[in-house]
Amino acid sequence: MRTDPAGVWAEYQKGVSYNESLGLYEQVRVNERFYIGRQWEGLYAPDLDKPVINVLKRVVSYFISMIVADDVSASFAPFEPDKQSEHACRVLSHETARIIEQTGLKDLSRDVIRNSAVDGDGCLYFYYDPQSALVCAEVIDNTEVHFGMPGVQSVQKQPYVIVAARKHVDSVRREAEENGFDGGDILPDGVREGDQPDDDMVTVLVKLWKDGGTVRAVRTTASGMVRGEWDTGYSRYPLAWMPWDKVRHSFHGQAALTAVIPNQIAINQLFAMGIRSVKMNAFPKILYDKSRIARWSNRVGEAIGVVGSPSEQVLAQSVRGGDMSAQVVQLIELLTQRTLEFMGASDASLGNVRPDNTSAIIATQKASAMPLELQRMEFYRFTEDCVRIMTDMMAVHYGVRPASAGDGKTEMFDFGILRSANLSARVDVGSAAYYSELMQIETLDNLFQKGIITDAVTYLEGIPDQYVRGKSRILEKLRERQAALQDPAGQ
Repeated sequence: MRTDPAGVWAEYQKGVSYNESLGLYEQVRVNERFYIGRQWEGLYAPDLDKPVINVLKRVVSYFISMIVADDVSASFAPFEPDKQSEHACRVLSHETARIIEQTGLKDLSRDVIRNSAVDGDGCLYFYYDPQSALVCAEVIDNTEVHFGMPGVQSVQKQPYVIVAARKHVDSVRREAEENGFDGGDILPDGVREGDQPDDDMVTVLVKLWKDGGTVRAVRTTASGMVRGEWDTGYSRYPLAWMPWDKVRHSFHGQAALTAVIPNQIAINQLFAMGIRSVKMNAFPKILYDKSRIARWSNRVGEAIGVVGSPSEQVLAQSVRGGDMSAQVVQLIELLTQRTLEFMGASDASLGNVRPDNTSAIIATQKASAMPLELQRMEFYRFTEDCVRIMTDMMAVHYGVRPASAGDGKTEMFDFGILRSANLSARVDVGSAAYYSELMQIETLDNLFQKGIITDAVTYLEGIPDQYVRGKSRILEKLRERQAALQDPAGQ
């Protein structure tokens, strides 16, 4: 496993060459331009209007809203339940919910889905911030990640992963000096940013690989070391990956936009030529006799000088161009409709129908959303990977610290137990976990109403935290009341 700057840079260049063989960089640039509406860029046609009928952006917005429509939740349950493992799972659920809230994971997930649909892949990179003592996450582009075996789609099966980032050379030099390396070895690598090479920036590479059951890492540039090899202690790569449509023998997925960009171009071209035709032919043109009228003007009220008697007729006449064929408008509508349908966003799903039969519309919307189920399941798998990475990082960095199991009490908890072989927990992610929480509440209600559960504290402890605001304060008051009833004299 190469850890020297030259070796890591060579492996990075190998990943860049693979991406270039796929045409990834150019395809991502094209897809991004079409998504944000810059769909005529690079075309020289000064006499042609350039309308943009952005069908693609509306469809991607629909995809994002449909995939994250349900409240995504994660729950933990031990395979071999006992008192210790069940308590650890409750603590883990509570801490995971806290990290999801603090990192803004739900907002980041929308960006990941957007990148997956537009660029082909969405990626979330996790790291531990020692200053805030929190697990953090950031969205990175699919062009910045390079797998050791690009034909294998699983992140955790890779021999190594390289994550690239562009940073200012001065900050990288300071980091290298803090880690005991010569900052003078860090030189700008001349990688172009746009049209010109940027002399103030350098590409920093983080190489991750597994050795002895843990993930090791090194941080380098093309010319020098930034941080030497260290053992992260993680058992999983801190990287969650979500392709939109999987491609055989490649870890890069196929974007939702790539196949339909020609449709978008055709729609824009037909609109542009239709506008041109209307502007050229809709208004009458004047034909006049130049031998009798020296100059013609269309200004209102302006006199026109003629040669000869003004009473002579047929000095000029108007000519109207031919009408544009109705097939142009029909073709535009057909192209738009078929593009939406084959992308999985019909008029019913987008709400472009008259609400005459509400039940039929709802049924049609549910049926049209079925093609997105594969992407929704992939998103749940991606979220489960995120949760397992968080658990892995908590086990390494949290140590013994105050934690809560969601019952209102805070106690010292050893997060190292999460690595215990006895704690083999199941992680349920998605709307199914959300509905299971609602079912749990309904079951508790039935048990309480039938008198099987008579203790209010036991009842309230079983309800998930997010459904009762101020749950810890309510539990504290209930325990105080129970203590007072058991010892009325206060002894």
